[in-house]
Amino acid sequence: MRTVEWDYANNRLRLIDQRLLPNEFKNLSYQDYHEVAKAIRDMVVRGAPAIGATAAFGMALAARQSRARDVETLSHDLKNAAEVLKNARPTAVNLSWAVDRMLNVALGHSGSPEIMRDAVLQAAQQLADEDVRINQEMALFGASLIDDGDTVIHHCNTGALATVDWGTALGVIRMAHEQGKRIHVLVDETRPRLQGSRLTAWELEQYGIDYEIITDNAAGYFLRSGQVQKVLFGADRVAANGDVVNKIGTYMLALAAHANKVPVYPVVPLSTIDLATPDGEGIPIEERPPDEVLNLETNGMPVVPAGARARNPAFDITPHHLVTAIVTEVGIIYPPFKRNIRRAVEQVMK
Repeated sequence: MRTVEWDYANNRLRLIDQRLLPNEFKNLSYQDYHEVAKAIRDMVVRGAPAIGATAAFGMALAARQSRARDVETLSHDLKNAAEVLKNARPTAVNLSWAVDRMLNVALGHSGSPEIMRDAVLQAAQQLADEDVRINQEMALFGASLIDDGDTVIHHCNTGALATVDWGTALGVIRMAHEQGKRIHVLVDETRPRLQGSRLTAWELEQYGIDYEIITDNAAGYFLRSGQVQKVLFGADRVAANGDVVNKIGTYMLALAAHANKVPVYPVVPLSTIDLATPDGEGIPIEERPPDEVLNLETNGMPVVPAGARARNPAFDITPHHLVTAIVTEVGIIYPPFKRNIRRAVEQVMK
């Protein structure tokens, strides 16, 4: 079952509600692109590739919601929908990339509004199918970096739940496991929303991969004591120079790994690379509501004093010099990143 999927029988978008896992598995259906934007913002769906596919299908819904009887009016309505969807979460470049791809498909059609509507849905489905194929290609390249017996620290959730299916960094682990390699995964909790302990651990259970959950601040101990051979994570955006913007805590993890000479591998589709942004400083960092930090409880009791305040950046920037190599669907990109990333992207664009 895919994380993001079009229900052709009812012309609806179906999403797995990731807020409820691991305690409850539930699908939600959407017919309104405004609700799709809200689902992205509220993290019903999360993970850069999954957000991109969701937004693409959101554009297909917008085309169907529009009552336009001519191409010009429908194009106007789709441009408005594109802005709503793009503003749902600003950091992940896959979102704007997917929306713009659907908009270009729509504006490139000169036929009837119905032809345009069908074209956008077909393009969204193609994007979703491509995501699965790309993930499997990345997984094959990335699995070559994993040795039999490795212990890997994995940050956040990058599995099938973060994509349409299969996964990025967790997809690499899954592929290595299916190749018969014995792998142990240290799953950091990934506070404050606990995507590691809630979602990654749940996925590893499904695959039968050996794992243990650790607190985010325990990673340095395991790295320094020589108990970890690789560090893997995904990315929400990669700048042209190889700076990686990913879930908050990635920078500290990469720092500790670099200090202890443990390889660091982001696993990202080329759609996550933003050549228009020279470095990580130019990428907007989403700051989410402080309640995500302040409302945490232990044994049913609040963990902070009443009246406490909090800061809650959702992402951080890992400078490229802390990255060993970047795994993509066209191969493994090594430094110098500024030159080799551009070559990889241009190779696909030819």
